[in-house]
Amino acid sequence: MTRVHDMGGRFGDGPVVPEAADAPVFAEDWHARALAVTLACGALGQWNIDTSRHARERLSPQDYSRFSYYEKWIAALADLLVEKDVLTREDLQGKGAAGLHALAERALTAKNAAAALAKGGPADRQGGPKPRFNPGQAVRARLPADNALVDGGHTRLPQYAAGARGYILRMHGTHVFPDSSAHGLGEAPEPLYAVRFPARVLWAHAEHPGDEVVLDLWQSYLEPL
Repeated sequence: MTRVHDMGGRFGDGPVVPEAADAPVFAEDWHARALAVTLACGALGQWNIDTSRHARERLSPQDYSRFSYYEKWIAALADLLVEKDVLTREDLQGKGAAGLHALAERALTAKNAAAALAKGGPADRQGGPKPRFNPGQAVRARLPADNALVDGGHTRLPQYAAGARGYILRMHGTHVFPDSSAHGLGEAPEPLYAVRFPARVLWAHAEHPGDEVVLDLWQSYLEPL
């Protein structure tokens, strides 16, 4: 089934218009605040990056289509805060109970923000299944592109690559598997590969048939040829 957020290579959405080189980092002041609030809430430890991505994907098609980038962030964050029992709808409306929140000690303060951002959230892991593929090997991306663990769940396999033949470019090591991590099923780390696909394989009328697209794909997304 077509996913509203899975827009890569889709026709009809109009051209991609790059920003000017001298464009400000944030087009509006509230965009910076949206980023800050999202990062601060993520630091509470109630969800992971894959969960937050799936929250944006689960916005209604109507909202997803009309919201701007940071409106999607804020709308999904509000949903997560309620779903994870961090806040209530009344809290979001400014009508919640007063007093110190149970997670107050985990709040990301301004003085700790730079260190937290520098630390990041590495997703590489030890262990997991052994690599099945080697550089240069031909593979096919799984068809369909849906999450095989959760119906309608999060996945990083784009629809336009499903069923396409590509070639292993390199292996990135073993990384957290987002299809599992997004749904509280554990990190389930898998080998992650850079896979190159000729543009003519992905699209019937590629503007530049000699171009290639390189996708980072987990092992269970791929089948040997």
